[in-house]
Amino acid sequence: MYAISDSDAYPSQREAVQRLAPQPRTVRETGLADSFLGDLVCKHLHDAGVLDMPRLVERLALTGSVLEEVLGFLRKDGRIEVLGQTGGQALRYGLTERGRSSARDALARSGYIGAAPYPVSSYRSLLKLQTIHHGRITASDMHAAFAEVVLSEAMLDQLGAAMNSGRAVMIYGPAGTGKTYISSRLIGLFAEAVWVPHAIAINEAVVEIYDPQVHQRLEDQGQQKNLMLNQGIDRRLLCCKRPVVITGGELSMEQLDIRYDAFSRQYQAPLQLKASNGLFIIDDMGRQRVEPAQLLNRWIVPMEEKRDFLNLGGGRHCELPFDLILVFSTNLNPLELADEAFLRRIGYKLHFDYLTPDQYTRIWRQECDRLGIAYDEALLGFVLQGLYEVEGMPLVPCHPRDLLGMALDRQRYQDGAGPLSPGELEWAWRNYFVQLDFLG
Repeated sequence: MYAISDSDAYPSQREAVQRLAPQPRTVRETGLADSFLGDLVCKHLHDAGVLDMPRLVERLALTGSVLEEVLGFLRKDGRIEVLGQTGGQALRYGLTERGRSSARDALARSGYIGAAPYPVSSYRSLLKLQTIHHGRITASDMHAAFAEVVLSEAMLDQLGAAMNSGRAVMIYGPAGTGKTYISSRLIGLFAEAVWVPHAIAINEAVVEIYDPQVHQRLEDQGQQKNLMLNQGIDRRLLCCKRPVVITGGELSMEQLDIRYDAFSRQYQAPLQLKASNGLFIIDDMGRQRVEPAQLLNRWIVPMEEKRDFLNLGGGRHCELPFDLILVFSTNLNPLELADEAFLRRIGYKLHFDYLTPDQYTRIWRQECDRLGIAYDEALLGFVLQGLYEVEGMPLVPCHPRDLLGMALDRQRYQDGAGPLSPGELEWAWRNYFVQLDFLG
């Protein structure tokens, strides 16, 4: 699975999505009501003033044939008018006074102005098709994905088995031991792309899903080669890498449900929905403003039933597949966060510990190569024996990067060059760690 390159990572996935979500050619095939699409077109025209067909196609991510049907309906209703052609070719459309009033009414109900949303019923099928749990991770996959990472074979085996289980994972251990870094790289085991809708329609509510801060777009070569606008995969879906969402101490319960912004009159998807078909890492577990038990209890039903119930307000709820790998990462003892009954619901509890001297040496070498400086065994010996052993400091994976970087900072400041000296590393050490001798 891991060996597939980005350029050909998703041909089979694309074919499956093509069958499930072909380009709609009629309003009926969009899964949306003609009145809904009519209001959306009016909002776009209200926002832009005048638009021709190519711009409407671009803005709404729908085919010309669908938009022609909607525009015909709006013209009959007296809400739009034809304002001539662009460059003698494309017709331009604008709102009538009736249309402007209709657009204002539509905006009062929903402030969403974007691509046509994807129906929630079709979205459920899409999530199941693109499930992150359909693969089988092998030992060779794990070794390939983490070839450049210093990690024990026992931990690789634990992580690999956890990825195959489809269950939640808790990673715990001291700060700086690489928990977040390692867990975020797990997404590399799943090379194929996924298709993410701009937004989904839940009855009349439009919930935005695509987030450029979460979803990294890929160029869909199959779509690029297809010059026919009425063919290919539904353009309301964007080809993206599988998402990774990492949230820490700032996480609140409100972020785990659909949020309605009364000012913009728009709905925003919760974090776990943006992470669908991907990885959701709750970092610094136990540091959030909400009680750990309250936060953990939020996941009992999704973890056990693989479905999530989201609240849209006004007594409205929506059920969606809970398809992601949920990772809890904490510096605390897991038994301080939850009782054993809850921890049993989390399939794997993986303990990250401090490094051995050999592991630390391998990371030090890697950082020297990355920074373009010569590896000096004697200098590393000074760091290990003269600093770590003397001060009883544990070996942590992030230290080589930070200490070498700070030593180079000082060297550049002093307009120096050449190999780093023990004095420069000791200076970095004194500035990196909190010094307690000031108390005495």
